[in-house]
Amino acid sequence: MAFTVWHSRRDRDVISVPAIGLDVSVRLPVEASGGALAIIETTNAPNLGPPLHRHRETEIFRVLVGRYLFQVDDQLFLAEAGDVVSVPGGVAHAFVNVSDDPARQIVMILPGFDTALFFAGLGTVMQHGIPAKHVLNRFGQDWGIEFLGPPIPTS
Repeated sequence: MAFTVWHSRRDRDVISVPAIGLDVSVRLPVEASGGALAIIETTNAPNLGPPLHRHRETEIFRVLVGRYLFQVDDQLFLAEAGDVVSVPGGVAHAFVNVSDDPARQIVMILPGFDTALFFAGLGTVMQHGIPAKHVLNRFGQDWGIEFLGPPIPTS
């Protein structure tokens, strides 16, 4: 696994998934790390987040701005700016922005995968809202991602 020199610019393309209030910028594409790692920056709208899901990759979240409620297996906890949350591969997880304004995170994904292609596809699958679990799982099957339930409710 050979890393290459990579310079991520702030003005790179943003991938939007409005159904879950998500904007994603790929900061380190998987090809820049020889498959070892991908890094994304997310902006999450208030009171929104992804459905409960699991996948083989480990994720490490560093909250940059705002406050999130995380669910990792059966644990619920708050994480705010400066906090780091690690979610081992294979563990069910979700999060929701519990701030009044957009919140931001850097997410490291190990091993990496093509995050641009994944989130673009997820945006297409969710173009009319969050579909039924079986539709999400049909999409997730190619990525090794299992969708287990709805997003964390905020009320």
